[in-house]
Amino acid sequence: MLKVDLKGCGTFVKNADVKEYTDKALAAFDTLDRGDGQGNDFIGWKHLPSETLAGNIVKECRAVCDSWKERKVDLVVAIGIGGSYLGAKCAIEALNHTFDANMHRGDAPQVVFAGQNLGEDYLCELIDLMNERNVACIVISKSGTTTEPAVAFRIVKQFIEHKYGKAEAAVRIVAVTDQARGALKSLSTQEGYRTFVIPDNVGGRFSVLTPVGLLPIMAAGFDVEKMLKGALEMEKVCAVRGEENPAVQYAAMRNLLYGKTGRTVEMLINFTPKLQYFAEWWKQLYGESEGKDGKGIFPASCSFTTDLHSMGQYIQDGNRILFETLVNVEKPLRELKIEADEQNLDGLNFLAGKSVDYCNHMAQLGTKLAHIDGGVPQLEVSIEKLDEYNLGQLFYFFEFACGVSAYLLGVNPFNQPGVEAYKKNMFALLEKPGYEEATAAIRKRL
Repeated sequence: MLKVDLKGCGTFVKNADVKEYTDKALAAFDTLDRGDGQGNDFIGWKHLPSETLAGNIVKECRAVCDSWKERKVDLVVAIGIGGSYLGAKCAIEALNHTFDANMHRGDAPQVVFAGQNLGEDYLCELIDLMNERNVACIVISKSGTTTEPAVAFRIVKQFIEHKYGKAEAAVRIVAVTDQARGALKSLSTQEGYRTFVIPDNVGGRFSVLTPVGLLPIMAAGFDVEKMLKGALEMEKVCAVRGEENPAVQYAAMRNLLYGKTGRTVEMLINFTPKLQYFAEWWKQLYGESEGKDGKGIFPASCSFTTDLHSMGQYIQDGNRILFETLVNVEKPLRELKIEADEQNLDGLNFLAGKSVDYCNHMAQLGTKLAHIDGGVPQLEVSIEKLDEYNLGQLFYFFEFACGVSAYLLGVNPFNQPGVEAYKKNMFALLEKPGYEEATAAIRKRL
């Protein structure tokens, strides 16, 4: 079961402040629980694990994957941006064999991503890959008009239609989109694509446990039912009001460090390389949910021990604006012991018989002590191992804690008004119809 450890913050906070912020977090919990806070029409994610397990979504996702397996599909292009891709990307990176693409392991297709950027070389190289492989596509967009995924989908759709014909393309393309409206929904109806629904009451960054995340993760060969069961366990835990609620504890402490000690940057830390993209998912979740109204903790991340050789100096001795949240994986899935060497030229025989993970955990403990001594508070979120069940727990825990934390901070967790600013400028510069006045105005500034 997921656990939260706050002992690494003890020397930085006062008991009275812990009590104050715990009470604030419980009040925020009540707001989220009642569903009467700002953005309350976007809290459908709260019961996704229980509702999805009780429905047919997993079965429907499996039918798509079985159809592609019959066609010997070995490459699935998942198209989306932000929450429409980061959840699936981080889950696949976390669960996959690190060198899967090089080893051609198993019978599941390779899942790659597009639509998360406008890199021309990236898309050209994707075409190179598709030319070599047997391709299917999952396109994820509520509207179908978001620029980055729309550009990518136009290119991938045309490629698939040219390679396989329009009738076969209709089987190889699946859309995850709005239930009734939008350009992608209209196109899917026109072309006969199979569709999955993005619920109206679930925002993109909270959507990993909808078909947005579940379908690509299943396509990559992983057990999404097991992931949902892990999330369901956390749904039950997080629903219990009280000071022992791990989401309440995390939300209270991070806001206390921000509000009372001037720590404005939270670094999500891992000692497990496969969690690098989990940090990218977490950064969007917290950055987009809390960074508004001139408020918010800046979400950053590092992967240790790698980044200790690049960022370690700043973390240890730089400006004291940081605190760390460590995602700790207690047990590796495999074991590798260090053997003795007769010459011992590297001086490592003192480690003979010890596992690599033991060394990693000692590095983790040593880093924790050094950073705390250097003035960096540390929270710790622990899971037993890195599998679908525990990853499901992590997803739900951080989502629920995010809702509590944002309400505690006093902002709407579920909107993102600042995201639109760059889009308006981009459309004006691209001379999109309807933006003529904005185009003229912005060109005067250049």
